[in-house]
Amino acid sequence: MPYKIVLLLCIFPFILSAQKDSLISKQPIPITSLAELRDQLDDYFNEPSFNDAFWGVLIKSLKTGEVIYKRNSDKLFSPASDLKLFTTASALQILGPDFAYETNIYRVGDVVKGTLKGDLIIVGSGDPTISNRFNNKSATIVFEEWADTLKKKGIWEITGNIYGDDSYFDKIGIGRGWSSDLESKWYAAPTGALSFNDNSIEIQITPAQEGRTANVVTVPKTSFVNVVHNVITIEENSEPQIEISFLKETNTIKITGTISRSTALFKDRVAIADPTLYFLTVLKETFEHKGIKIRGTVDNLENTNLSYSIDEYTPTHTHISVPLRLILKETNKNSNNFYAEQLLKTIGAEEYDFGTTYNGVKACKNVLSELGINTEKLIMVDGSGLSELNLVTPRQIVNLLTYMTNTENYSKFYESLPVGGVDGTLIERMKKSSAENNVRAKPGFSNYVSALSGYLRTVSGESIVFSMIINNYLGIPRLATYTIDNVCHRLINFARN
Repeated sequence: MPYKIVLLLCIFPFILSAQKDSLISKQPIPITSLAELRDQLDDYFNEPSFNDAFWGVLIKSLKTGEVIYKRNSDKLFSPASDLKLFTTASALQILGPDFAYETNIYRVGDVVKGTLKGDLIIVGSGDPTISNRFNNKSATIVFEEWADTLKKKGIWEITGNIYGDDSYFDKIGIGRGWSSDLESKWYAAPTGALSFNDNSIEIQITPAQEGRTANVVTVPKTSFVNVVHNVITIEENSEPQIEISFLKETNTIKITGTISRSTALFKDRVAIADPTLYFLTVLKETFEHKGIKIRGTVDNLENTNLSYSIDEYTPTHTHISVPLRLILKETNKNSNNFYAEQLLKTIGAEEYDFGTTYNGVKACKNVLSELGINTEKLIMVDGSGLSELNLVTPRQIVNLLTYMTNTENYSKFYESLPVGGVDGTLIERMKKSSAENNVRAKPGFSNYVSALSGYLRTVSGESIVFSMIINNYLGIPRLATYTIDNVCHRLINFARN
């Protein structure tokens, strides 16, 4: 059977559903009873295309607490990125919306005529924001500002080394239960108390003459990585076919494939190994570019035999990050896995003096228990939802969202969520529908999983909290997300008798 016919047969129920209730229309759908609404929602979730999948749904009124709809609401599901709701809510409750990371620069030695006769030590606290995410400048903008600060303090040369102290976090950068397929993926970058540029590096490839090797550069340009590539320029007008990988236990990036002459620029990112050494290497290179001469090298402080006491440290500069409320927006709106994992370890360090995933999860569960969430059947093994071992129930998510509305941090939590059709990971969904600029929710998506949990308001002004998760879904991903979005549309147009 021709492919196009097979595809049409696969999506035919989807097309019928779209005709029955188009998201394009903003006209209110008259629903006169809760029973009718429930029947209509059953029609969505009973769609034959989902016969082999498993739906978990809980929809409640924030006004009355009434359960509007439920399906397997107490069963355990893989939540994908909806797990970030637990991480970010706990971070707000433990750290507060104005919390900021501090990265401290110390010198050991005296400054004589513009020369530091000794070492520079950078002490990290897990700041994930040392990058260009909060400005439109280069990734090294923070390091450039540090260089300017040192020069203003009279330091133009360093005779010793630059050391990094990353002891605030453990050295286990990858989460438990992360698929081996994620290795070197930028969205699964390792954590670190000293982290730079989301612990990833950008690869930029431009074509050369036909048959020639393409031009490959890294951003930032750094000696930390060694790029080995064999990307050939072809005449054919086609999409780039490029594979990028970080070779195990090396700093070598391997790039292979083809790029068409008509391609202006191909960009991708890859996660790096050894965040601390990456941080220090680019820092040293930036300092030198800015005119500070470094006679020594860079290293992790724990790899040395140095036994500096705190009395020998002379405070030189303290870098303060943007406040947590902005960090949460990056985490939730853009579903930033790296930020979520850094936050989880920060929570652990704040509560138990050492940043580990175990401590972070323990701290989160304590907060969730205080909010009334039953954590006995909550399986949380990372902060981002990347792990295939995480298991939560729709009721736990809805309870979390409900309890957050009664905290003083609710507005900051609410503002961190993507807005349907407007921004973040919902920017391309719910456009030109009643759900646009109404739904505030966190999407989750991974292999065979699609989820959406958050808040919306009906045409009659009733606030609704919801969680919808589908697991074991092997069909067309867009059908699952379309169904979820259509349910939001239905709920928004629900008016009680």
